[in-house]
Amino acid sequence: MSLGLTGKYCLITGATRGLGNTLARAFWEAGANLILVARSADALGRVIRDLGSRPDQEAISAAIDLAAPDAAIQIAHINCARVPHLNVLINNAAIQGPIGPLWENDWSAWLSALQVNLLSPIALCKAFAPRMIEGGGGSIINISGGGATSPRANFTAYATAKTGLVRFSETLAEELRPHDVRVNCIAPGAMNTTMLAEVVSRGADAAGPKEYAQAVKVQQEGGASMQRVAGLCMFLASDAARDITGKLISAVWDPWGSFPEHLDELNKTDIYTLRRIVPKDRGKTWGNDQ
Repeated sequence: MSLGLTGKYCLITGATRGLGNTLARAFWEAGANLILVARSADALGRVIRDLGSRPDQEAISAAIDLAAPDAAIQIAHINCARVPHLNVLINNAAIQGPIGPLWENDWSAWLSALQVNLLSPIALCKAFAPRMIEGGGGSIINISGGGATSPRANFTAYATAKTGLVRFSETLAEELRPHDVRVNCIAPGAMNTTMLAEVVSRGADAAGPKEYAQAVKVQQEGGASMQRVAGLCMFLASDAARDITGKLISAVWDPWGSFPEHLDELNKTDIYTLRRIVPKDRGKTWGNDQ
């Protein structure tokens, strides 16, 4: 499949570690120009040096903390000053936030997690959607995570933010559909990252026995492939996915490579979206009077 990413401008947040670093390398190898965002200027410099210089590509760094309420404005100013347009926005940056029962959480840490994981991605979408519309279209990709599709005890801040991000993405997708700007979410699966290490370090008492055991298992076995997540991101950024929008897609479990063959079904149903479960969905007859 030809991705057609050569020459496109892609903004990636959280670009210095884990999945963000993998995304930067994958899009660079595919010929894209990069705007890389992270807190550390030194770390961003190392990533860009590791990418290597290419005469027909550019990589721009923006050392900005997404915990700051005006982070999106700062990023937009840098982008408008140095980049002619934006084709792809990947909201990847995230923090774990407080782990443990809500009533024991530090409230400032809880709010900070909401800022980084939900409000900053929303602000970036708000800032760059007009530029994508003016440029004739684009692709917004929001990285979801654990807690978006089922309750996740002891991770209220993270789960709340990621659930909100999915519904926000579905709603924004409808607003941007007439403008050829698509918005999708990716569930990357449990990856072996520093955020996962936080769960292990907090232990079963704070995270809960199930979460702790799953995190230990991922550390031991390696977890979901970041390369596969990057592959899905590149697919959603490509023209092959130009008619796919408003979906929450699992990088691990969903057959996303064949989506172009099922566009009619994807666009006319609620497949791969959040929804309320009613009795008939579980084979029950009560509650189905209407």
